[in-house]
Amino acid sequence: MKAMMLDRVRTPLRLVELPDPSPSAGQVLIRVEACGVCRTDLHVFDGDLPDPKLPLILGHEIVGTVIALGSGAPETLLGRRVGVPWLGRTCGCCSFCRDGKENLCDAPGFTGYTIDGGFSTHVVADADYAFTLPEGSDPVATAPLLCAGLIGWRSLKMARGGKTVGLYGFGAAAHILAQVCRWKQQEVYAFVRPGDDEGKRFALEMGAVWAGSSDQVPPEPLDAAILFAPAGELVPKALAAVRKGGVVVCGGIHMSDIPAMPYRLLWGERRVVSVANLTRTDAHEFFVVVRAANIRTVTTAYSLERANDALAALRAGRLNGAAVLVPVEAA
Repeated sequence: MKAMMLDRVRTPLRLVELPDPSPSAGQVLIRVEACGVCRTDLHVFDGDLPDPKLPLILGHEIVGTVIALGSGAPETLLGRRVGVPWLGRTCGCCSFCRDGKENLCDAPGFTGYTIDGGFSTHVVADADYAFTLPEGSDPVATAPLLCAGLIGWRSLKMARGGKTVGLYGFGAAAHILAQVCRWKQQEVYAFVRPGDDEGKRFALEMGAVWAGSSDQVPPEPLDAAILFAPAGELVPKALAAVRKGGVVVCGGIHMSDIPAMPYRLLWGERRVVSVANLTRTDAHEFFVVVRAANIRTVTTAYSLERANDALAALRAGRLNGAAVLVPVEAA
């Protein structure tokens, strides 16, 4: 198999040839058809997330076809198109797993971080965390749903309804979530980097009723704000934009430090919460919504060998929507 390997953080990925992996008990071997490039991949690459498995194959928005089964894996998965997300395994026995909060598991495995991921032609995955997808689904269009979509969905659930929703950082997750909000008859107010006129245009195209820069005040008080940009300085700005009783949801796995702020921004029973990972229930719920709301993703495809270019484009903010790697074998 071919893979783009991370040998050390903050060093370019290297194209390597490796033996095809063999699935262990309860695992499946997947021929990768597409793998989304997520901001979390950048956080792993940059060393923002501690102690990654090294050397490592990044990638946790995987779509592919099951071509082999380990012992005990369901035979019904053989030949099926599946999706593999960030949460790659859980212990099943800690207090969080027992309470139905597997996203907070004390001993998890994360695809593309502690487990080799999908910047490759083949990958093994735990069968319990490989979601079957419709046979006619487009792998490239589907890949961003496996993290950007799922984390957006969980963030929206934690926002607990409301008519007006602010989305700070209008990238892969926000362009999906804006469509969900429109389907739910919620108004989206999009916040982009100052000077990013193309980002404003894209947000309006995706259903936002207003788009402005992150240093602007929205024309209406917000019931909730969801932060996808990993910038802690946006938390006080978002709190200032939400009405009393509103919630600010931090939707990323990593964020720069939140600066000191006056208590009056939090007062009025406003809340700041974070989202951690996802559950399999989130996935089952979300893919029902994807079909009902006719969600479409905007993608830019890159060959596997151009993974470094895709990461650079994401870092520079040159993408509308999501970048997706397509192995040559699947092209």
